[in-house]
Amino acid sequence: MVFCLSKIAFIIFLVFLNPIEGRRLISLRCFNSIISFGDSLTDTGNEFYLTRYRNPSPYFARLPYGETFFHRPTDRFSNGRLIIDFIAESLGIPLVPAYLGGKDNVKFPQGVNFAVGGSTALDPAYLSNKGVKTTTNASLVAQLGWFKEMLSSHCKFPSECKEFLQNSLILVGEIGGNDFIYGFFGNNTKEKVESYVPAVINSISSAIQEVIEFGASRVVVPGSMPLGCSTALLTIFMDSNKEDYDPITGCINWLNQFSKNYNKLLQMELHLLRQLHPSVTIIYADYYNAAMQFYLSPNTYGFTKGALVACCGAGGPYNYKLFELCGDPTARNICSDPSIYASWDGMHFTEAAYKLIATSLLEGNFTFPPLPKICSTSLSPNVNHSDS
Repeated sequence: MVFCLSKIAFIIFLVFLNPIEGRRLISLRCFNSIISFGDSLTDTGNEFYLTRYRNPSPYFARLPYGETFFHRPTDRFSNGRLIIDFIAESLGIPLVPAYLGGKDNVKFPQGVNFAVGGSTALDPAYLSNKGVKTTTNASLVAQLGWFKEMLSSHCKFPSECKEFLQNSLILVGEIGGNDFIYGFFGNNTKEKVESYVPAVINSISSAIQEVIEFGASRVVVPGSMPLGCSTALLTIFMDSNKEDYDPITGCINWLNQFSKNYNKLLQMELHLLRQLHPSVTIIYADYYNAAMQFYLSPNTYGFTKGALVACCGAGGPYNYKLFELCGDPTARNICSDPSIYASWDGMHFTEAAYKLIATSLLEGNFTFPPLPKICSTSLSPNVNHSDS
């Protein structure tokens, strides 16, 4: 105990001596673990465990996926690390493992990732009734079921679970994007997809309240990415009407407006949740504007090949074809340097783009309230210093 207090005093001393380094060290004690829900933007292996017996193997389980950082496929939908990986590194904890990869023999002391590629905020049956087809049953409700399953095996007592969650950063999302993308892929009108936006937000809100009931005290909720800049959607909705496109970014205006409208409604819901749970910190992560930085000015951020054309694909104006995905034998158009591309495979980002988004969240003005502020004020007697 004396050693722990001495360590805290040393960190406080560093804050005065070097404010930047001091804040970085405090952030390492901010959270002991990460608990995550979401889709392929966050999945670190769950979708692979659900599809690993398919023949041939899933496209994202083959090279060139994972080539940049891990030098092998790690069942992430990118050439390297994801936003969640960069957040974990900033907290000084190991990369967050996929729940389905170790639920039988791992206690998940550094957290656990329930995110599944292709997952939706809404139950697939609900979407099916709307005429929307999905690719997985691992919706947010299913992920919450795994979460409860994990807690029942991880904790001996409810108080132990509460302490674990109080010292964890909870990421609820990004989720909901696939609900809309599936709708647009199925040629549904914007109005039809908009009709179930309130249901998506209600599902996310219910999940947030559920994890709060179990003891979560700090929850991060990302908004939608700019769908109008999605390489896949740009390919599907490609037309010759110049008025449909932003002259600076090349993104589809009406799709980006859809994302902005959704994000506004989501933020309104988070405001209501803050009023219902004043002791809980609920953080909105502005994925939309964090990503728009490189869509507006790709060269500024090193994306000299632009932000819209995919690094890995099967040709076409955006190097993307819906039924010839990166990792498939026919997808032979693979760039030699993914770091100068923002889009990896047409539906997901490169590691370089994910790093920029993560850095913007951690160091910029793209979270409300700001993550650095949460970290710098969270060093309290409730934090577990057992590893000191």
